[in-house]
Amino acid sequence: MPYSSIFLSKVVERFELEVVYDSGDIEQRRITVDDVTRPGLQLAGYYEHFGPDRLQVVGNMEFAFLENLTSSDRKKSILTLFEKEIPALIITRNHEAYPEMLEAAEVTKTPILRTSDATSEFNSELIKFLKMELAPRVSMHGVLVEVNGEGILILGESGVGKSETALEIVKRGHRLIADDQVEIRKVSETTLVGKAPDIIKHLIEIRGIGIMDVKELFGVSSVKPQESIDFVINLEMWDEKKTYDRMGLNEETTEILGIKVPSVTIPVGPGRNLAIIVEAAAINYRVKKMGFNAAQDLVSRVFPGGNVGV
Repeated sequence: MPYSSIFLSKVVERFELEVVYDSGDIEQRRITVDDVTRPGLQLAGYYEHFGPDRLQVVGNMEFAFLENLTSSDRKKSILTLFEKEIPALIITRNHEAYPEMLEAAEVTKTPILRTSDATSEFNSELIKFLKMELAPRVSMHGVLVEVNGEGILILGESGVGKSETALEIVKRGHRLIADDQVEIRKVSETTLVGKAPDIIKHLIEIRGIGIMDVKELFGVSSVKPQESIDFVINLEMWDEKKTYDRMGLNEETTEILGIKVPSVTIPVGPGRNLAIIVEAAAINYRVKKMGFNAAQDLVSRVFPGGNVGV
């Protein structure tokens, strides 16, 4: 489900913003849009298609425009903007707030914040942060690991061996992102990012042993705070009545938050080393992304120039 809002105080904390004018409700004021506006046109009086629910960021250009106005025109320009009930005004490059800004903020109870960062760089980082925080999300029962740079989400019923597989993968030099519960966010129309809930970060549960801290056992290089989800591996107990794909010609996908992620289904049976299989599946997926498909290559060798329709 989507997160509909975050508190303005979280933005202040994340970017270490200076509070120039405190409206008294920064802890309760909510941000609901994952974009920002540089209100140059608005300060000039144009408000068509203006989004008042966006954070407003002003830098060199906006201050240069305001500097050329008379005090009364500057007051009118700023007050009109603040009367739109914007969430906050953020000043970049440590510009001093005009007295007219402080007066308008007092009248409308609009927070004014400040940073020393350059405007374009700050905008980029702020939008990236908002898109992550406000992204649609879902929590899934599974394991997320990074194998050779690929984010691999391992799904399956309880007891199928997901955590044991993840532990062996970490021992083989790869990294754990989340065990048991994976928080997945849709940060764009093509990208999913997964992380562990804070309360179980770096932890893994092995039946018969209990809870283990992977970071403490294997070092900081064995864990990662978050990772994109590139490939899904569905583990299921071996069913003798079911026919499994032996060639790898069938292209499977698993849909998460409306995005179809390439996937495979791996049957679990006695004697199968799942960690090696997962590692091999990740490498094979990476090779396919680079344009080589071993199964299709074999078919072309057996049936040169022909289409067997498999």
